[in-house]
Amino acid sequence: MSAVAEPPQEMLEPGGPAEPFVHPALFYRDDDEYLSGTVPFIYEGLAAGEPVAVAVPGEKLALLRDALGTDAGAVRLMDMREAGRNPGRIIPGVLRAFADAQPAGPRVRIIGEPIWAGRSATEYPACVQHEALINAAFQGRAVTILCPYDAVRLDEHVLADAHATHPVVIPAGSGDLCDSAAYDWAGVVDRYNEPLPPPPAGLVLSFASGSLSQARHLATGEGARHGLTGVKLDDLALATAELVTNSVVHGGGTGELRVWTEDGYVVCDVRDGGRLTDPLAGRRPAARDQRGGRGLLLVNLVADLVRVHTGPDGTTVRCWFAV
Repeated sequence: MSAVAEPPQEMLEPGGPAEPFVHPALFYRDDDEYLSGTVPFIYEGLAAGEPVAVAVPGEKLALLRDALGTDAGAVRLMDMREAGRNPGRIIPGVLRAFADAQPAGPRVRIIGEPIWAGRSATEYPACVQHEALINAAFQGRAVTILCPYDAVRLDEHVLADAHATHPVVIPAGSGDLCDSAAYDWAGVVDRYNEPLPPPPAGLVLSFASGSLSQARHLATGEGARHGLTGVKLDDLALATAELVTNSVVHGGGTGELRVWTEDGYVVCDVRDGGRLTDPLAGRRPAARDQRGGRGLLLVNLVADLVRVHTGPDGTTVRCWFAV
């Protein structure tokens, strides 16, 4: 069987000269190249007794399911448009959730496609930071995460960023794995730690320890007024409570809450004087015995999108909830 997406053996062995975590970007131009780069990768994993998961957009998921036939039942299949709508959710809720559930020993294989044509300009910085942070989240682990990129429909800057977030790449149509000269995942995280667009004029609440309940009620009232109901409204309430509590506990004791609507979303924005120094904050699954430290993780798990900007003057966390 073709070894289209298979790294050289020395890259796979923890005792070899390279990092045991393998993170290739697969560039494809059509469905045939997509299948030739992904299906052999899946079958090689199954043949080796390795757990395999696939998290890609629904139309690609259907393509792979058809190609695998009855063997699809041996693979964990997820629609990335749902599971990874918020890129900040993908590491803890998709990749680590699968990898951490597997028994020790075999290498874990995952195909993850978090960036597709149609991702908005608002979503994209969170997407590329996610791809960069995978390298930190899985460092030292015997895991291979293959990330397909549509070389025809994605913009050139997206393809360039893929070279910077992946240590190895598979050029479209080649099947050859090669080092990426542009690889610099930490530089990408810093570059996309960009100030968020100014919020529109509207509701603003300055809060402190005595007004956390007021902040939560204000946000949910605005969310309900703009069409959020049921679970979505509960998610907004949870996210607001976690963010304002984090600001009081870790961000200097005070902050500002803003809530508004844009493009079919209710947006919640919390700013404080603290600074996030851990790029993986909110992206690690919580340990079963962990007390506290779950705030930003919970926000990532419930929101449709989360963007963060942190710097010497403070931190802003902005989250979107679809109406």
